[in-house]
Amino acid sequence: MKSLFFFSVFGIITCLPFVTQASDISKISQQQLLSLQHAAKAPEFIVLDVRSDEEFKAGHIKGALNISHDAIEQHLSTLSEYKDKTVIVHCRSGRRAQAAEAILQSNGFTQLKHLEGDYNAWVAADLPLIKAK
Repeated sequence: MKSLFFFSVFGIITCLPFVTQASDISKISQQQLLSLQHAAKAPEFIVLDVRSDEEFKAGHIKGALNISHDAIEQHLSTLSEYKDKTVIVHCRSGRRAQAAEAILQSNGFTQLKHLEGDYNAWVAADLPLIKAK
């Protein structure tokens, strides 16, 4: 019984930094993202889609860069130019984006934003998508 308690407490403590980090990420609405995309003098930003390649090809937000959440660490050098710029992260529903955000945040990315509602909400709002031919 004591070992079960120990592993439960250990699991909570181990995951706590990720939960804390993810809650520090501010949100950006769909309309705010659309405004950024159309603004003449928008600050430099990137939309990071952390879904799978197959999901991305089926439909994605215009201008998004696709790096699967489980490959973020291998692509940190590719993303390094955005360390101090706005990185808007999303996945299908939020779970994978939070994992990617935790990795990015622990590697010094300072301007992370999470797209409210992720891809599912974007589609539900009938907002523009790019689809592979």
